[in-house]
Amino acid sequence: MRGKVLKYNKKNLNTDLIIPARHLVSSDPEHLAAHCFEDLDPDFNQKKKEFGISIIVANRNFGSGSSREQAPLAIKAAGIKCVIALSFARIFFRNAINIGLPIVEFKEIDDINTQDELEIDFEKGIIANTTTNKQFKIKKMPDFLQEIISADGLVNYARSKILKN
Repeated sequence: MRGKVLKYNKKNLNTDLIIPARHLVSSDPEHLAAHCFEDLDPDFNQKKKEFGISIIVANRNFGSGSSREQAPLAIKAAGIKCVIALSFARIFFRNAINIGLPIVEFKEIDDINTQDELEIDFEKGIIANTTTNKQFKIKKMPDFLQEIISADGLVNYARSKILKN
């Protein structure tokens, strides 16, 4: 996976800042994407388009707060291919996996900045910052979680397993 970064340094970036509750009147992914991060960063969608952003880098406890599953859905529908953070709230982590949004816990976020270009190799467990020519080892996600993400979420993964039997 390759993409450009938009970085948020805020700790405990919660689901209300990812998708404000007032926009939960619809579960349509396009509607959610249009309002993704709007209270945190009103220019998010403009930056995403202008700079070609497809990876979010964030601080610790990303996705804390309510357990709304629309938060990772809004991020994914907005065209974000991966979220990298120091740590994730447990329920956000699970919801992201369930919808097939790749997430990476990474301790060296200080070495990544907005508009850096990253290459992420999930199988080898490597993040390469092609802007700074630095390479980092990351903890590999267990194979079964990689399979769920590759299937574009838990429902698709389960369907594929049922169809094989």
